Amino acid sequence: MGKKAAKQPGTVATNRKARHDYLVLDTYEAGVALVGTEVKSLRLGRASLTDAFATIDDGEVWLRGLHIAEYDYGTWTNHPPRRVRKLLLHRREIDKLQLKVNDPGLSLVPLSMYFSGGRVKVELGLVRGKKAWDKRAAQADRDAQREIARAFSDHFKGRRR
Repeated sequence: MGKKAAKQPGTVATNRKARHDYLVLDTYEAGVALVGTEVKSLRLGRASLTDAFATIDDGEVWLRGLHIAEYDYGTWTNHPPRRVRKLLLHRREIDKLQLKVNDPGLSLVPLSMYFSGGRVKVELGLVRGKKAWDKRAAQADRDAQREIARAFSDHFKGRRR
């Protein structure tokens, strides 16, 4: 029969507000140490990265503020929804991140959470906070690009505005 084809990474949750509030300087992929009911809940897409952030304590990376809803069919073995979860990275990556995060104004924020090869992964972003004028400039750029795309589309479809 042969092997099953590997499933494409399915996104469980994204942190859209992070890309609005922060300038992403670099991204890293990390595994997450989870318990069984957390994985089952994630397969149902019941997670929120809204208030989540990562810290480095004693040479280990921890994900804090991540909300994974309790599994509906779980029993007394259900997990606490906002527990601190360990992120799995290579020692070199952790050391490099430690040096960068020590710089003032830099933080680690999860950008997305997805399945890759049956395992849960988190895309971590090394970020710097945006100022209000940065956010307005980014919004103006997006609006301008949307108008350009709309004009091209209308032109090629033969419509006039």
